[in-house]
Amino acid sequence: METILVSANGLDFEVDQDGTGQKFALMLHGFPESKYSWRAQIPVFAARGYTVWAPNLRGYGNTTRPLGRAEYTLDKLCADVAGLIDAARARGISGPVTLVAHDWGGAIAWAFALRRLRPLERFVILNMPHPTLFFKALRTFRQFRRSWYMFFFQLPWLPELVLGARGAKAVGDAFRDMAVDKSRFPDAVLAEYRRNALKPGALTAMVNYYRANIRLRPPGAIPVPKLEIPTLMIWGEADTALGKETTFGTQELVPKLTLRYLPNVSHWVQQEAPETVNAMIAAWLDGKEVPEAGDLVHSGEAAAAAGA
Repeated sequence: METILVSANGLDFEVDQDGTGQKFALMLHGFPESKYSWRAQIPVFAARGYTVWAPNLRGYGNTTRPLGRAEYTLDKLCADVAGLIDAARARGISGPVTLVAHDWGGAIAWAFALRRLRPLERFVILNMPHPTLFFKALRTFRQFRRSWYMFFFQLPWLPELVLGARGAKAVGDAFRDMAVDKSRFPDAVLAEYRRNALKPGALTAMVNYYRANIRLRPPGAIPVPKLEIPTLMIWGEADTALGKETTFGTQELVPKLTLRYLPNVSHWVQQEAPETVNAMIAAWLDGKEVPEAGDLVHSGEAAAAAGA
């Protein structure tokens, strides 16, 4: 694996790259994560003939950090994804594209896929519901209570003050406090995310994703087409930010859906249960039946997939 700089959509993206194949896998991280969140999944794709890019998204890490809330609208974030795919094409990576995403990266990925901005062969989504189901759930008290922080982030300067205090302790706490298996988030892992958050202007950029895009939309305001791309959704059931119920009905919106739940795993699913997530992704990419989480635990396949 190497870290490269990729120019796309007028920005410079800091990208972890692995693999040399013609197939292309683009991985979009969430908040308050970074490209580092995909460290366990990148080799799974590289071993299967993909060139893999895991970028720090706009405003994160050493990627360009535009100023102003208007620079973080979903339109601009989707244009970044299109630009990265175009940049891969310009570098000779000409094969089909698989988009892999989690959390905020998932929100961008859903919008990008539904808008059909570039052809996709496959879609892997982790703990981020289809936008229609998310906004439907947000009108319920249960999900509204889970999503309180999104509305706190609409305030000026105060969210940055809270998140950045004591060396961005709150950023590290977000991972460990939400995790079920807290051993997956040792101090060294938390330090990586805290360092990224403390870069000048980074917290404002990260919070601007919420400020620029979170609105309560009335039902049916925006017609959403069905997503016809083969899709693998992996969901940690112990997610305290997004309820499992936000996945109910996805099959009706995504006909070629494979959905697998991971009991006792938090929102940080690919970091907390990388062996199980990797085994599911590997089976799906290989055209095999995707195992259930319980089957993997009993068979030992999850442990074997850790080095896939």
